[in-house]
Amino acid sequence: MLKIVDRTGESHNDTHRGKDGHRVMQGIPNSVIGAVSSVLGAYYYSHSRLNGLFMESGAPGDVPDGNCEDKCVRWLKRCNDDPATDALAVLGHIIEPFMDEDHSNDEHRRGQDRITKALARNQLAYHMNGVITRAGATSASKTLADFFKIGDFASIEAEFSRAISNVESDPHAAITAASSIVEAFCKTYIDVHGLEMPMTQTIGPLWKTVQRTLGLNPDRLLGDDENRILSGLTSIVDGIGTLRTHIGSAHGRGIAPPPITSSDARLAVNAAHTLVTFAMERWHSK
Repeated sequence: MLKIVDRTGESHNDTHRGKDGHRVMQGIPNSVIGAVSSVLGAYYYSHSRLNGLFMESGAPGDVPDGNCEDKCVRWLKRCNDDPATDALAVLGHIIEPFMDEDHSNDEHRRGQDRITKALARNQLAYHMNGVITRAGATSASKTLADFFKIGDFASIEAEFSRAISNVESDPHAAITAASSIVEAFCKTYIDVHGLEMPMTQTIGPLWKTVQRTLGLNPDRLLGDDENRILSGLTSIVDGIGTLRTHIGSAHGRGIAPPPITSSDARLAVNAAHTLVTFAMERWHSK
């Protein structure tokens, strides 16, 4: 297998060439492997949870020996060494639950920041829902925030389509994706309008902040039917947030995650889609 050394001095496996004929580096840089393994090794103190995470993410081979951190290092390096494995795609799936989780714990946030900085030093960036892109990438490097800011409904539809595609194969991940999209909308709206970010940056408090400014609170001056709809939006947010906390993929599911039917996941994703589309229309119509 060909190896490429980039300006960071680290080697990467070269698995294919791009359309322009240039080599495309697919491997995970050593410094990223080190940071991710250290952070996740401490976070997933349970071997069974860590094993399940790697196996679900498509990491090749049997479970390596060693403690949690050593296991992460060996499995990620194995991804680099396997020409049939898209190492960066596996990495994205592995860190997705940890990176997409809004957590009030300072240690958790420091871990997220450490991984983000390790990626940035290697001209890589993490995006919500497990997407890792290289600096200078085209439309794939656009974040959900970009789509929300410009009212790009088509791209948001694509995000929900990706979430709904997991309903049958991985309903837990679909729940997490639905919640993450709602949270991303709220954070973008709060940032653009200079609002105060809630102390707890989970879906419920985020929605309450946006709800007031967008005029989506129930109001005695409105008719009963309108108030029922607005109250229903809050119920949707509460339901999605509760599902994500209890059975979504963001909290480390281990080998035997709590059961959920595909119909439950489909309802959550479709409800989140309706809510976000309505809120975007309200925002961009003002």
